[in-house]
Amino acid sequence: MGFETLTGIIRWQDMVDILLNSYILFRLYVLFRGTHVIRVVAALALLWVFQRVATYMGLIVTSWAMQGIIAVAALIIIIVFRNEIRNVLQTRNWGAILWGFPQKFSSTPLDIITESVHELSRGRIGALIVLPGKKNLSEMVTGGVEWQGMISREMLLSIFWQGNPVHDGAVIVQEKRITRVGAILPLSQRSDLPQQFGTRHRAAAGLAQESDAMVIVVSEETGKVVVTRGDDIIDIQDNRILERELKRHLGIKEKKGEIKRETLELSAVALLCVFSITAIWYSFSKGMQTLTTIEVPVEFVNRNADINIFDTSASTVSLYLSGSGALIKTLQPAQLKVAIDLKNASVGENTFNLNGHNVVLPPGVRLNRIEPASLRVTIDQTTSRKIPVQVNWAGRLPEGLVLENAVVTPSRIKVTGASQLLKQTTTIYTEPVHLDKLTRNGRLTARLVLESASLQADEDRVEIQYTIGERTPVP
Repeated sequence: MGFETLTGIIRWQDMVDILLNSYILFRLYVLFRGTHVIRVVAALALLWVFQRVATYMGLIVTSWAMQGIIAVAALIIIIVFRNEIRNVLQTRNWGAILWGFPQKFSSTPLDIITESVHELSRGRIGALIVLPGKKNLSEMVTGGVEWQGMISREMLLSIFWQGNPVHDGAVIVQEKRITRVGAILPLSQRSDLPQQFGTRHRAAAGLAQESDAMVIVVSEETGKVVVTRGDDIIDIQDNRILERELKRHLGIKEKKGEIKRETLELSAVALLCVFSITAIWYSFSKGMQTLTTIEVPVEFVNRNADINIFDTSASTVSLYLSGSGALIKTLQPAQLKVAIDLKNASVGENTFNLNGHNVVLPPGVRLNRIEPASLRVTIDQTTSRKIPVQVNWAGRLPEGLVLENAVVTPSRIKVTGASQLLKQTTTIYTEPVHLDKLTRNGRLTARLVLESASLQADEDRVEIQYTIGERTPVP
């Protein structure tokens, strides 16, 4: 049984498969966009494309190496970004995971933060305010005191008052609460930071580089305000700019243009997900589809009781099938069925065209071709006729004996079957009766032997009464 690669026709199951996985990929983008996870996954997808190209070009070593790199990189992603993955899976709102979109509002009081930063800047009070993003900061931020106090202008001013023991550290603001004060942030090692930046600025830049958090810094010496996010350092000239950056970080859309841009972005990503999954499906299906040929006997169904199949042009047909290699290799002829419906067949020669409606296949297996494409079936009516019985004598009588007479009872047997076959049957013979075992007059029974299994006789045995005499010597 030979195999060859083949690309099959898309089934409805394939469409469901593509759409389901496209939606899962789209949801992963929605949940992790804005984090480093998306960029790393995009790099992995690019490596996978290169690996498939290498496979197509026959670059065996390159393809093998890239497969190993992708497998190791996927494991590293789970380890390095376990906090982001945990944050997504720990949510109590499963609707946000399965079909929700990021909310366009925040419970963080922007006006309080903006006014407090303005007061701190005017009084030249150094401050470090952290607004976390999606990434968990527990492994980046050390020290400090758990607070869980409601945020207010007076609270922020008192925390960064120089007489407060925790004024040199950072505060972590989550929604309406200050969750930690006096926190220590990782210092940045960037060489391109301005020389006037002190420890606060380096701490803000360090945390922004390693996470998706936004950090507000108020200089104690100049009172200037800067915001760090990612690799960006933004000078804040007035409250309007600070409020704009806060809304941008928290995902609050003020203008219709921004909402439209986000809708266009998500629509483009959805189409890209469908295209990518379709390409992956095509790549796998093309590489995994195989073709095989199996001989299957033909079955006749819905046959009326008064008709018989007299002749067929073929008793078996060849099925050319395709499917996944693993499924085709385990396929057995017993799992396949080719059936011809004789419900509307007429007496005489009938031609049946064979197609997918005549074939029953296991799920996942496709029918490509049937040979022969049609089948001729000759159908005859069932009739009855009495046919004479003839004894099938075998061997010779012992020396000096002669068979004088033999009477068969009954001498004619009623036989039922196809009319064409009965016309060809002129005599019914018994099983062989051996003469060498007969020495005197007597009677015996013998079984009838029909030429076709489709014929049925009213009697299966007959009685033979025979007379044996002595042979008269020739003078």
